[in-house]
Amino acid sequence: MKYLPDGQSMKAADKDTIENLNIPSLDLMERAAERVVRVIRDERIDLSEILVICGSGNNGGDGFAIARMFKDAGCHVTVFMAGNPAHCSSECQYQKMLYESKGGTVVYEYPDGTYSVIVDAIFGVGLSREVEGTYRDVIERMNTSVGTKVAVDIPSGIDSGNGCVLGVAFKADITVTFQAQKLGLFLYPGKEYAGRVFIEDIGISLRTMDENENVACALDDREYAALLPKRPADSNKGSFGKLLVIAGSEGMSGAAFLNAAAAYRVGAGLVKIYTEESNRIILQTLLPEAIIDTYIDFEKEKVKALLEWADAVCIGSGIGMHTTSKKILKTVLKNVKVPCLVDADGLNLIAKHLEYTECFSEGIFVLTPHMKEMSRLSGLEIAEIKRNRNHVLSSLSQEWNVTCVLKDSRTMIASQGERTVVNTSGCQALAKGGSGDVLSGVIAGLMAQGLSVYDATVLGVYLHGRSGEIAAKEQNMYSVLARDLLNALAKIKLA
Repeated sequence: MKYLPDGQSMKAADKDTIENLNIPSLDLMERAAERVVRVIRDERIDLSEILVICGSGNNGGDGFAIARMFKDAGCHVTVFMAGNPAHCSSECQYQKMLYESKGGTVVYEYPDGTYSVIVDAIFGVGLSREVEGTYRDVIERMNTSVGTKVAVDIPSGIDSGNGCVLGVAFKADITVTFQAQKLGLFLYPGKEYAGRVFIEDIGISLRTMDENENVACALDDREYAALLPKRPADSNKGSFGKLLVIAGSEGMSGAAFLNAAAAYRVGAGLVKIYTEESNRIILQTLLPEAIIDTYIDFEKEKVKALLEWADAVCIGSGIGMHTTSKKILKTVLKNVKVPCLVDADGLNLIAKHLEYTECFSEGIFVLTPHMKEMSRLSGLEIAEIKRNRNHVLSSLSQEWNVTCVLKDSRTMIASQGERTVVNTSGCQALAKGGSGDVLSGVIAGLMAQGLSVYDATVLGVYLHGRSGEIAAKEQNMYSVLARDLLNALAKIKLA
């Protein structure tokens, strides 16, 4: 597991390292500068003309130290101080003095000329305000300059906690970040602005993050592999769970098919589809492995009987927003006793009837909203969710006692009492109708096999993303269909 801290969490780690492990801030600054210099050298970047642009905080101090090290090595270095010299932090002031003591000069207006490498050391991870005025002009000029662009810790103008652009941001080719990859370097658009990210160990302790469950994390292949449900040799179809899929209103058989087929692909033993009667023949043709049961009108007792049969439930894909769908959903939410995933139209019905959330108290529900659905559920604008996605996601999962998947280019999973996980898999090939139906089936299929709702969700999101990567590699980013993900699921290999 690797932590993905925001600026506040990283500053707490810095403070702990300096005050309790007795590693001076200037020592950390020297280490940081040395790592940046080493990465630039290792990448064989042209060092004929180096421009280092410094702010007045500790990120600027890193910049002055980097400039000194290059100057000591005989490189031609120009340092432009974009920050106010009168507002320098003590560490920045010291590094500036040290650089000047080696014969280095500092300019206070953006220097003309062509540079082979531009080092951004203006703002660090603590920036949270919009970039305006002179700073905005400087960053825009940096972006239009030629030369390889290198950011120190994080590109100036990127919010370290959400990846948003704070008005304007430095567009780096390389970012050298320290100790841990910041969440804002992992989420879009911050990830695009960061370029290639190098995570360098400079001796900052991350133990404060061990105790802070608000710090998000990412898992590796071995951790995902450990979540896979066991598959003992002495078993039968009943050993691997019975999943009830409630999906597909009239003309929406595809959603039910993708739910059910995905659940089978990840190992569910039996899948029963409860769908509108007109979908029966096509589903029997598309997926003969599934058990098909249908409705014409709402039958409360039948729905309750189906719930008694199931080890897990998946409801919502393509069910529509009409009265029958609402009654089925309400009956499921009130009577289900096993893990239950709600997606798509199910989420939209809940958004219209928030009183249904009173049924969530047992902690057995998984919700899988994309940004627009999350906006309907939370009552917040999408832009507000993106600015505070970790907080919004965590708050909703805590308030409703659900495991919540916020689907986006970087999907995040939160659950009460668990650390938020940022998914590392997936690609733009997944941005296609039906992809979310496959995801719901994958998660529900894993829940049917006995995984906890949290583990099934974390693993399911990852497997879904990997299936997209495989399908895109076999075809291309444009041509992948949701049905292609089903075959790709069978080709995933974990450590």
